[in-house]
Formats: sequence, C-alpha cells, structure tokens
Amino acid sequence: MSLIDKTAPSQSESIEFELDLPHPPEKVWRALTDPTLLSEWLLPVFDHELRPGASFTFKADPQPGWDGVVNCRFVEIEPHTKISWQWVVGDLDTRVTFTLTPTPTGTRLNLVQSGFKPHQKQNAGGARYGWRMMGQKLIDLLARVS
Repeated sequence: MSLIDKTAPSQSESIEFELDLPHPPEKVWRALTDPTLLSEWLLPVFDHELRPGASFTFKADPQPGWDGVVNCRFVEIEPHTKISWQWVVGDLDTRVTFTLTPTPTGTRLNLVQSGFKPHQKQNAGGARYGWRMMGQKLIDLLARVS
C-alpha cells in the first residue's frame, strides 16, 4: 500500500493522489463515509449526514491564520464508487473527490482536490502536504479495522 502523488509539477489548480489498497471498495467507502472512521483519519467531523447537498463541518485545533474549521457540503454521492464535497476554509473554496475503482486485489482510490485559484499556490502546497499525511492515516486505519 502506498500513496502516489500524481500531481503534475506545474499544476497548481488541483492536486491528485492515488492509493492502491488491499481492501474491498465497501470497506474503503465506509472509511470515507462513516463519521467515526472519517474523524479518525481525516479530521473530527460534525453534523455529518450522507446525502447530496447536506452540509457538515470538520474541526481541528486552531492554528495561526486558521480557526480550525472546514465547512463542507456533499456535492456527489455514488455509493461505493464516488464521493465529492465542497471544502471551504476562509476564501479557499475547492472540491474534494474520491473515486473508488475495484481491482483484482482490492481498491484503487483516487483523490483529487480541485479549484485552487492562481494566487492560492501556498494553499495547494499545504493541502498536498496534508493529504500525504492524512492518506497515510487512512492506510493505517484500513489496516486495523475490520
């Protein structure tokens, strides 16, 4: 299991990662949609209702320049196949999309965060760093839950 950064070096509007996971799509889907599991590997989630258009919030400890709040809204939900949500932090308004593809040995998970504006290169770099860290936490979580 590894997290592969598929972001082109010149790319600043979106970032992309791919994970080949030895787990069935149903298990990976649960890690992406179950509030308890999502809170373990990504960020603590609140008011999470899995339906298109529903709003929810991730909350982390505040840091300099960030109050720790990520406001989200489900944009697309295709069970066991694709989930997408709007991700808003301050003036950063992007979309996070997870696509699950069954493989002979488990699931290929593709993650794309898109919609960074040209002046948000630092935000894209921070998100890239964050998803690398969170992706590893997802791998670790999937290895230990049944």
